[in-house]
Amino acid sequence: MTITLVGTAHVSQESVGEVAAVIDEVKPDRICLELDSGRFEARTKAHDYSSMNLSRVFKEGKAFLILANTALASFQKRIGEGTGVAPGEEILQAARIAKDKDIPYSLCDREISITLKRAWALSNLWNKCKLIATLISSAFSKEKVTAEELEELKHTDTLQSMMQELSKELPGAKKALIDERDRYLATSIFAAPGNNKVAVIGAGHAEGIIVNMEKLEKGEMSKDLSDISSTPKKGNGGKIASFVVPALIIGVIVYGFIAKGWNQGLFQFGLWAAANAGCTLIFAIIFGAHPLNWLISAVSAPFAALNPVIGVGVFSGIAESELRKPRVRDFENLSDDAGTFKGWFKNRFLHALMLFVTTSIGSIIGTFAVFPILLAAFG
Repeated sequence: MTITLVGTAHVSQESVGEVAAVIDEVKPDRICLELDSGRFEARTKAHDYSSMNLSRVFKEGKAFLILANTALASFQKRIGEGTGVAPGEEILQAARIAKDKDIPYSLCDREISITLKRAWALSNLWNKCKLIATLISSAFSKEKVTAEELEELKHTDTLQSMMQELSKELPGAKKALIDERDRYLATSIFAAPGNNKVAVIGAGHAEGIIVNMEKLEKGEMSKDLSDISSTPKKGNGGKIASFVVPALIIGVIVYGFIAKGWNQGLFQFGLWAAANAGCTLIFAIIFGAHPLNWLISAVSAPFAALNPVIGVGVFSGIAESELRKPRVRDFENLSDDAGTFKGWFKNRFLHALMLFVTTSIGSIIGTFAVFPILLAAFG
């Protein structure tokens, strides 16, 4: 079996021509592409976000994935505008060549949603906040691509660059963001049908893929990818942890009633509820929520904080998407608006996602900020 790796820059016109030249020279019986079915469909078919039910997105806990994918698309669009070549164009060119020449092709990358879900699952609360911040800051960045950076991009790819940046900020999630993806690509390419294969990949993956392929060839690594092909199940420890904070809050307040009397217990509960609702309200106002959503966010915050399943962001996100329903132009301008700070306020779709995150942060701050005061009352 012969495998020819074509390590390309996803923003280089030369890479587009290089792919065509290699395929003509090698005449493969299979072309392997560094794409997953979701991204391939997004690049080859018009994706209609207008059919998306935002309320369902929030209820099913998919808001982070939509947020991450939007920020990622904006980041790649900015890089493409700076270089004059749409990111991943050479891989799409390989797919077109495969179709024209009637050569079978395989989509060998792991679904980006799985990669992000696994990175999310491997991150603690602080790192989850950093993950969101890094994704959004990458989309907001207004730095132009310099000649030196363009040269560097010729030895990597935009998705890999973003993943590497995330792994620097989140070393605990590096396994999902970098290592697992290299293993997945190597195994998928190695196991794909054919004896003379051409694999079109971002140059940044080449080293990791080669290392993993050597292990596969020597029989030192299994071809089974089931352990990294789905979101990790939440262990008992994680399930228990989700109940710890609500239980702690209730425990402190109940103890106040028992140890200090009814009036003191009510005071402590009111103090905590006011701090939680107040911080959430402040974040809702700062980040431009609908005035009626100020009330919804503030009132729901204390109850959501005591619920281990549903956070306040779900309430504020759903409320905002209903009070200010996204318009057609919001979906049409999604990528452009995601690249500007103003766009996240102007675009109703993005604004609802932003409020999902920011009101949740406000509630978290309110929950923990008052704890020292509550505990001091027992001193």
